[in-house]
Amino acid sequence: MAADERNFRSLYYEKVGFRSVEEKKSLEILLKDKRLDSGKLKQFCLRFSVPAAYRNLVWRILLGVIPVHVECHAFIMEQREQEYNDLLRALNVMGIVDQNTLKAQVFLAMWLLHTGNFTYDCNILADNGFLPIVQCFMQFFDNNTDIYWLAKNFYDNVRKFQADIPKLVERTHILLEREDSAYYKVLVNNGILDNLPINKWFDCCFAGILNDSALAKIWDKICGGSNKILVYVAVILITNLKHRLIKCTNNKDIIQCVKYITEETADVIVNKSIELWQQFNSPLTIHDKPKP
Repeated sequence: MAADERNFRSLYYEKVGFRSVEEKKSLEILLKDKRLDSGKLKQFCLRFSVPAAYRNLVWRILLGVIPVHVECHAFIMEQREQEYNDLLRALNVMGIVDQNTLKAQVFLAMWLLHTGNFTYDCNILADNGFLPIVQCFMQFFDNNTDIYWLAKNFYDNVRKFQADIPKLVERTHILLEREDSAYYKVLVNNGILDNLPINKWFDCCFAGILNDSALAKIWDKICGGSNKILVYVAVILITNLKHRLIKCTNNKDIIQCVKYITEETADVIVNKSIELWQQFNSPLTIHDKPKP
């Protein structure tokens, strides 16, 4: 009963705006220091959703785009912009991109060149995790330099835990079975679970699957140091689509089922995912390399 009362109060305070105001003030206090505390900022991201007005700054700090020393921010961003322009100029000179190239593809080519993965026969239309991620950053922010560096560092961070994706998929199966064993058996017996693109979801952190406003709340947790949140998103997404998925008879139906998720449904999935993550697996301490 006590837990229910706390949840009710939290929901009420959030609806009337008290909780968000309090969180905003606590974040503003953290951002007033001349040397920012990245550990406390990570803790904030894990406990709360970052207000949209501060997300650019907080993510730039936590993703290593800018240092924790505030007096260095302007100089470092000047250097970031110069490097951005150098990469773009190089790609234009080589004829890899031009004014007609889609911006997301330009960013992908820049990332490939920047990370040493660029070849003349590389395909900037390739379906990898970077493209949907940078497309989401293009919706979050307006400045091209910010978009590129945030997307680059975010995806570089994702690549660091790609070796752990099989373990995350395994945990998804375990949690899904624990949450609804009967439904889990249907998914397994009908071959539905094996055909869900869970690996791809984790590779792009659900970019292109969930709407941007909902997705930002999940990426707050990833920037805060917890990739385990992806497991809970996958479980709640699969559970939320229960009545649609069990009717699927082939792989095409399965893909179509998870391809179009409404904004309202995405918001429900994300909120429930965070609640379940907080209930079972929210980290109380920050590790430089979170365990899977």
